[in-house]
Amino acid sequence: MNDDARPGQAPQDLPPQNTGNTQSTGNPQSTGSPQDTGNHTDRQDPSRRSVLWTTAGVAGAGLGLSALTGGTASAAGATIPEAVAAAAAAPARQGRTMTDVPFERRSTVRVGIVGLGNRGDSMIDLFLAVPGVRVVAVCDPVREKTVKAAAKVTAAGQPAPAVYAKGEDDYVNLCRRGDIDFVYVATPWETHFPMAKAAMLNGKHVGVECPIAMRLDELWQLVDLSERTRRHCMQLENCCYGKNEMRVLRMAHAGLFGDLLHGAGAYNHDLRELMFDPDYYEGPWRRLWHTRLRGDLYPNHGFGPVANYMDVNRGDRAVSITSVGTPALGLAAYRKEHMPAGDPSWKESYIGADRTISLVQTAKGRVIRLEHDVSSPHPYSRINSLGGTRGVFEDYPERIYLEPTNTDHQWDDFEKYAEWDHWLWKEHANPPGGHGGMDYIMIFRLMQCMRLGLVPDFDVYDAAVWTAPVPLSHLSIKAKGAPLPIPDFTRGAWKKARAGMDSEKPAA
Repeated sequence: MNDDARPGQAPQDLPPQNTGNTQSTGNPQSTGSPQDTGNHTDRQDPSRRSVLWTTAGVAGAGLGLSALTGGTASAAGATIPEAVAAAAAAPARQGRTMTDVPFERRSTVRVGIVGLGNRGDSMIDLFLAVPGVRVVAVCDPVREKTVKAAAKVTAAGQPAPAVYAKGEDDYVNLCRRGDIDFVYVATPWETHFPMAKAAMLNGKHVGVECPIAMRLDELWQLVDLSERTRRHCMQLENCCYGKNEMRVLRMAHAGLFGDLLHGAGAYNHDLRELMFDPDYYEGPWRRLWHTRLRGDLYPNHGFGPVANYMDVNRGDRAVSITSVGTPALGLAAYRKEHMPAGDPSWKESYIGADRTISLVQTAKGRVIRLEHDVSSPHPYSRINSLGGTRGVFEDYPERIYLEPTNTDHQWDDFEKYAEWDHWLWKEHANPPGGHGGMDYIMIFRLMQCMRLGLVPDFDVYDAAVWTAPVPLSHLSIKAKGAPLPIPDFTRGAWKKARAGMDSEKPAA
């Protein structure tokens, strides 16, 4: 999950965003050049950021159709399906496709890390644990976090990294450096798009925590910018690298499930206590999104693995989505029980459905069910299910039923299929880091691809598809469950089968 460096303003040295609404702009608070290697120290009171965000209230609650699509069709009286169809249409390609484009081979991958909250602080340990990786620069508006991160780098035996802590926009100066190959972004959701954009405009490959953007026009801009700059822009979806997910992936591609028919994925995770904890989600940026959107705010963990099973963008594609949502009661109920009178959260009005359920249809007629629920009591589950003409797998708890082995209508033990584990999990049987080791596997593999000059396991087209349910589920719920088109971000390249997560172990 993504945490918690603060949102920044759109820096003036980047091209203006075609957002369909007015945004403030600000000058970066420090200057730098691509060769700048000096440290930048913090001169801002961190408490100012918390004050700004806890008093922001429902500033985003009026987010309309044009804001989510980047278009103006709603102002002209178009229906939601008509407006989304217009926004989904592929714009003229500005560059060449990024499918099957390898990284440049390099002996050492030089990394800049933006965002040093809960997620960034934990991930820096994994970058430092991977051979052939050097952390060159770190960035966060809170100076104490950059000091802690820099100490980790030097403790690992690497030179002290450059520090960027001069305000919300100092990430731009990190991206300008000439000695960075890859920018890692672990910040609040609304900052992901401008940060990915800044990285690519400055010639850097970029990996972003989920979701990669919040609007359809932003997704198209990232696709176009990746193609134009020839830089990869990737959604760092760690759940795709889970041990069970990678085993099911290999089994599906080997035909053990027969012809694939349906799958399901979710992010059902009770976050009520964390979202009201002022120290966990600094701001509280994540809770405020429940005052802005009704739909699935975090589809990637569920969508990514199932899309891989079904070779979405590699022989099939996600065509449409229809979504429904429950009333938004959970956060208000939790606030009433746990938050004192006068707490800033009492100024907030929640509209985000406690549970959203979406159905995605693919070009081959398959169905993917997505769920999102972080506001009601529920044991953690990503569902992670796949079914075909020869059987089905279901996770949480893991169980399987495959013909002709199983014929008694009783679930079987998934561990019997350990021989199908991906080579990454056979090579790294006990990986370090959180989330059961999937975080390390993801970083190891990405850095391996960069060092060896390989094609990445996923690309900007996957990032766009996995994130598209964020705006589209909101709009479908507003349209009473109307099916809405999912853009073909590949512009037809999905029809060609190609490699993805089910990779072969490289010889070198």
